[in-house]
Order: sequence, then structure tokens, then C-alpha cells
Amino acid sequence: MSQTPIEFKGSSFTLSVVHLHHPEPEVIRKALQDKIDQAPDFLKNAPVVLNVAALNGNVNWKQLQQAIAATGLRIVGVSGCKDDALKRMIARAGLPVLAEGKESIKRSEAPAPEVQPAAPAEPPASKTRIITTPVRSGQQIYARNADLIVTNSVSAGAELVADGNIHIYGMMRGRALAGAGGDRNSQIFCTNLAAELVSIAGEYWIMDQIPAEFFGKAARLSLAEGALTIQTLN
Repeated sequence: MSQTPIEFKGSSFTLSVVHLHHPEPEVIRKALQDKIDQAPDFLKNAPVVLNVAALNGNVNWKQLQQAIAATGLRIVGVSGCKDDALKRMIARAGLPVLAEGKESIKRSEAPAPEVQPAAPAEPPASKTRIITTPVRSGQQIYARNADLIVTNSVSAGAELVADGNIHIYGMMRGRALAGAGGDRNSQIFCTNLAAELVSIAGEYWIMDQIPAEFFGKAARLSLAEGALTIQTLN
């Protein structure tokens, strides 16, 4: 039994980031509800981070927050906030203002010290996570900072998540979310595409949106000009 009543441990969770490009609460509510209606199993009551980089302080944050909550989405934090007035409104609403990786680096920039700086660490080598067993319904496989390769079948209700590319060399009936960390160059490669949902860096199609001529076939998905595209996998 633990000596202390609590314990802090590092962990990783996959969260959708909703980028807000309009200050009007009702416009945002309707747009979100349309997305949720398209993929209720994926988005209903989902925890989300709001990115407000496109907004400024001239917004009724309380009404905007209520409009988003009315869709059932659970706001766990706000990122991309550069306006001090908006930051204060968000803080008063009890939401954490999150600093994304690049933003954290910019904020910490300061004049160089007089001492000799240490040599920069080399970036970690890219990794690949390989799964050789079937991925059953209800399972989630996450490849953090890596590509994910599955050499077996993926059942409906299973979920593959990777910060890099996803390769499936078997029947794909579940959900595949590549570029989960925001990498819009990530791709999905599949030898038998019958997925419930495919997503790259937050852009997604549900099953009904996958073009019929590619369903059940070998296919490659990527982003082009911010939208999902699909082509035959040769």
C-alpha cells in the first residue's frame, strides 16, 4: 500500500483540438453540432482543447463557452491565446490556458547568457511501433512520437492512434487517427479499407464519407490543401 494518499505520474492522452475562427457563439455551436452529428461515436461528450489563436479580446467568452458546452463537448483547456484580455476572461471562467510546444519556447526566449551554451541535444531518432496481433473491439493502440504498423486485422470499435503515419496490412474496420500530435504530413496506408473513421491531424471522414470506389480496397490517405484526399495504394 502506498505511503502517500496521492501520486503524480506522467501519462499521455489523445485530445481533439477545436480551432475557433469565428467569435459568434451560435455560429460556433451550429458548426460543432454538425460535426458531432456526422460522427457521434467519435465526438459525443469528447474532451477537447480550444485553440483561440484566430480570436481577439472582442468576444463574449462566457457565452462562447456555454455554446460549446451545449453541444456536449467537454472543454479541458485553451491554447493559442495571445491576447491578454482574452486570457483574463478564460482564467475567470476557470479554464487553464495551455502553452503549446512552439509557444513555450518563444515565451522562454531571453538574451543569451555570458557563459558558453551547451551543445544542443540531437533530435530523437524516429520510431515505429509494430503490432502483429489482431486489434479487438474496444482496444486503443497509441504510437507516441512514432509511426504505427499493424500487420493483422483491426476490428470495428478498435482505435489506432499515432503521432506519425499509420500502416494497416489487414482488414481495417476500426478507427485510424494519424498525425495525432498535429503533423499534417502524416498519412494512412491500408490494404483493405473499411474503416469507421479515418483522421489525419484532426481532419476526418466517417465511413459514409469514404469514396465508394476505395471502400474495401488498398488505399492511401493524406492531406492536400488542408483536406483529406485518397488514392489507390500501388
